Amino acid sequence: MKIEIRGAERLSFRERQVVTLKEMGCSTGRIAGQLGLSSGTVSTLYNRAKGKGYEVVIVISGHNLGIFGVEDEEEGKE
Repeated sequence: MKIEIRGAERLSFRERQVVTLKEMGCSTGRIAGQLGLSSGTVSTLYNRAKGKGYEVVIVISGHNLGIFGVEDEEEGKE
């Protein structure tokens, strides 16, 4: 599985850090501790980033879902 943040170029470095950790399921408190920020600052950065309109896309390989056989994936590569 891979997480892609589209529109990340519109985000500041700190906003990217916060968004990435939030989208990975980290709590505001954990992010604050890891980045050395207050919880209020993390919330502000996250809300500011949401206002800039980024989009998170999760890319999951078909074989990880068990819905494609090896043959099906090999055909898709050609």
